[in-house]
Amino acid sequence: MIDMALLSVIRRWHFRQQVPIREIERRTGLSRNTIRKYLRADTVEPQFKVPERPSKLDPYAEKLSGWLRIEAGKSRKQRRTAKQMHADLVVLGYNGSYGRVAAFVRTWKADRQREQQTSGRGTFVPLVFAPGEAFQFDWSEDWALLGGKQTKLQVAHTKLSHSRAFTVRAYLLQTHEMLFDALTQAFRVLGGVPQRGIFDNMKTAVDRIGTGKARQVNARFAAMASHYLFEPEFCNPASGWEKGQVEKNVQDARRRLWQPMPSFPDIDALNVWLEEQCIAQWGQIQHGVLPGTIADVHAEEVASLMPLGRPFDGFVEHTKRVSPTCLVSFERNRYSVPASFANRPVSLRVYPDRLVIAAEGQVLCEHGRIIERSHDQPGRTIYDWRHYLAVIQRKPGALRNGAPFAEMPEAFRQLQGFLLKRPGGDREMVEILALVLQHDEQAVLCSVELALEAGVPTKTHILNILHRLLDGKPTSIAAIDTPQALSLRREPKANVARYDTLRGKDLRHAS
Repeated sequence: MIDMALLSVIRRWHFRQQVPIREIERRTGLSRNTIRKYLRADTVEPQFKVPERPSKLDPYAEKLSGWLRIEAGKSRKQRRTAKQMHADLVVLGYNGSYGRVAAFVRTWKADRQREQQTSGRGTFVPLVFAPGEAFQFDWSEDWALLGGKQTKLQVAHTKLSHSRAFTVRAYLLQTHEMLFDALTQAFRVLGGVPQRGIFDNMKTAVDRIGTGKARQVNARFAAMASHYLFEPEFCNPASGWEKGQVEKNVQDARRRLWQPMPSFPDIDALNVWLEEQCIAQWGQIQHGVLPGTIADVHAEEVASLMPLGRPFDGFVEHTKRVSPTCLVSFERNRYSVPASFANRPVSLRVYPDRLVIAAEGQVLCEHGRIIERSHDQPGRTIYDWRHYLAVIQRKPGALRNGAPFAEMPEAFRQLQGFLLKRPGGDREMVEILALVLQHDEQAVLCSVELALEAGVPTKTHILNILHRLLDGKPTSIAAIDTPQALSLRREPKANVARYDTLRGKDLRHAS
């Protein structure tokens, strides 16, 4: 087989430089018959005839074609790979190479694609969108280095169909509350809300797919769409071209954002960087259809978008029962609740970054959400020691080894170390901690620190300092002004000889 570069050189040698065939034979190592054949050819592209030879795969070709037709009807994640089909053929007796099977699969897919294009299924009509008409949304999976650890992320892509302005935001999970936050942040960055949104049939939006365009939409998703006043539109199953702009954006983002990705301390820092990069790229990418960059077209489209207004409160609510140890469980972790609600039902509102616990129409407490991706690690317990103050007021002895109180501020733990060494110290420490229920915690903590510095870690002294702090008075004894009625007019002198007069015989003493 001869490549095009060598063929071009041979033709130039012979026809332009009049180099004899014998000399060309010497230079190239090709036979003179081969050289003459290519020089006499009417085209500069050599034609090769591959002889038909029997293959070890021939007896299994029909079986393999049937498998490929079946796999083509499955979703991408459920299809068998060529390696898996090769292994299955080996079980049936095939002793050929994997390369032959892979070549057969490639040829079969190419032929099927040509058939679809011939029948019209692979032909599409270019779409045009008016300013502010629609946006497209999709998820993808990517990896980033967060806190020195390679982390798998669920990435939300939102793109305006007219200006093609896009946003990318990363999350650890692909759940309802993440979707609500992704759209809220996208509308904020894009400058408003279009008239309708184009989605695929993701589980966070569609509960059941009906015939045609009929969809049973998730109640919380419908509430979010109603809040932002956009009309949700869902693609037909396995019809990604209906939102082809955002599908292309997923591929472009991997090249523009994720390939040169630096490391970040946490996911919040990553999302700040992603937002800055997206906005910067608007001004660098030409629109392609309209004149100017994406940023130029987007600046004109913003006027056609509905202002964002009040953000949607995108939580997902669960009903939980508080355990006797004042804990509620969520995603293999446990979070503390005020002791007055132990053994009672509460409402757990799940946000992307926090958990809010409410009951009886009021918010009881809030915790930062912990998302553990590794299922082989035990769940964590998140305590707030203030939630257990009502318990230790009835059971002071529980303070000594209570797990929640290991997370108290350092000054409280130092004070506990002093008080627990003396009788009744448990109850005295409980009474000091209970002050945070009536006064500002920072003021109580400051009082404890001042008492420790003075070397008088007692409840009485701490209360005295606390009252002075709350009244705005100085806490140093040396700084207290002496009342005028108690000021000394004449400083007493030390004279121990005065006591000798008490020993006089003539003096009468009280008996």
